[in-house]
Amino acid sequence: MTSFADITTIGVGGRIARFIEPTSRVGVIEAVEDADSKGLPLCVIGGGSNMLVADAPFNGVVVRDARRQITVPDEAAPVENGERIVHVNAEAGCNWDDFVAFTVELGLEGVEGLSGIPGTVGASVVQNIGAYGQEVATTVESVEVWDRRDKKTMDIPATDLGFGYRMSKLKASMYTAPATPAAEFFPTPRYIVLSVTFALRHSATGTVGYGQLAKALGVEVGDRMATKAIRDAVLKVRAAKGMLEDAGRYANPAMAGTKRADQIAIAVEAQRRAKQAESSATGSSTSSDHPDAETAPLAPDYNRHSCGSFFMNPILTAAAAARLPEDAPRFNATLPDGTPGVKTSAAWLIDHAGFHKGFKVSPDAQAGLSTLHTLALTNRGDATAVDIATLARTVQDGVEAAFGVRLVPEPVVVGLDLR
Repeated sequence: MTSFADITTIGVGGRIARFIEPTSRVGVIEAVEDADSKGLPLCVIGGGSNMLVADAPFNGVVVRDARRQITVPDEAAPVENGERIVHVNAEAGCNWDDFVAFTVELGLEGVEGLSGIPGTVGASVVQNIGAYGQEVATTVESVEVWDRRDKKTMDIPATDLGFGYRMSKLKASMYTAPATPAAEFFPTPRYIVLSVTFALRHSATGTVGYGQLAKALGVEVGDRMATKAIRDAVLKVRAAKGMLEDAGRYANPAMAGTKRADQIAIAVEAQRRAKQAESSATGSSTSSDHPDAETAPLAPDYNRHSCGSFFMNPILTAAAAARLPEDAPRFNATLPDGTPGVKTSAAWLIDHAGFHKGFKVSPDAQAGLSTLHTLALTNRGDATAVDIATLARTVQDGVEAAFGVRLVPEPVVVGLDLR
C-alpha cells in the first residue's frame, strides 16, 4: 500500500487508503468528483515536495495526475512580424523541472531561474513558486481548472488568479487564515488545476535577476546570459544549499514514470559528483567511492529529504519591522491587504534565534535543520511526521520568543497543527 512517505520529498507520512493516478483529463475530474460525492477526504498531490502529512493512515483518496504532455500551439521560432511570445501548454501532472528543461531546450526565456524546484506544473501555480528573481506568476497566461463547488471546468486568466508571495486564489481557497485550514476545501483547493498555459519569450538568453546567482555566474544583476547557463548555475547553487530533491527517490516504484528518464539520469550523476566532492573535502567515504559507483544505488542525501523552504519569509508592518534588530534583512513588500509592508528573512530569524545549521532538539533526534541551510527541516533517515512537527514548533516558538514573529509554514500541513 502506497504511503505519503513514498511520494513526498521529506519521506514521512501515513498509508493511503486509495491512491489513484488518472491518465486522462476526464479521469482526473471523475476521480475528484467521486471522492467529493462520497464525502471522502481528498488530497490531490503533485511531486510531493510541499507537503507534510501526519503519520496516521489517510482514510481517503489521493489523486496524482499522470498526464505530463507539453504542447506548443505557437511557432517555436520568432515569426516574420518579430513577435517573440511563445505560448506553451503543460498538463498539470508534468514534472516542473522537466517543463523548465523543455523550455530551455526550445530556446525560450522566462522560467530558467526556477530550475530544480521539485513538484509539478499544476502545483507551481497553486503555490506561485519563486526563486532567483523569478516567479511563476510572471509567465502564466491562464490556468484551466475543475471547480469543485460549481462542478464545471473554467479557464482563469492570470489577472484573476490573485497571485502574491507564495499565494494564489487557488491556494487561498484552502485557508481561512495563515496555516489555518478551511472546513470545506483542505488539503485540496476548490480549484483543481488541469493544465497551465504559459507565455514565454523566444530568446536564447535570460536576465540574471538575483545577486547570489549573479555572483555564481561572475556577472552583475541585470546582465543577460544564455538561459542554459542560468539554469546550470541555479541547479549548482540549489545543490550547494541542499535545496534539490534527492534524485534517488525516483528508484522508488511509487515514483516510477513521474519524471523524464534523461533528466533523472542527469540529476543522479550530478548528485554522485556532489557527494564525491563532499567526501573528498571531508576525507570520508561514500558509495560514490565504490568501484561500481556508477551502478550502485545512489547514497541518500539527507539534506535533500525536506519540503524545501519550510517557513515563508514574514511580511511585516513597518511598526513590527522596526522592532527587529538593526541588521535584520529588510525588503519592500506588500501585505495581504494590499498596503506597503516589509519582508524579512525567515532563515536569518531562525539562525539569529539560536537555531543554526544542523540543529536538532536532541542529539539522537531523527529530524534536524539541514547542515547547509537553516530554512530546510530535514528527515535524517527515520524521522516521523511528529519528529518534523516537533522541530518546527521548537523553531517557531524560539523565533517568536526572540523577535515577536510567528513563522508560518510554507508546505501544506495535513493532520498536524503548526499555527
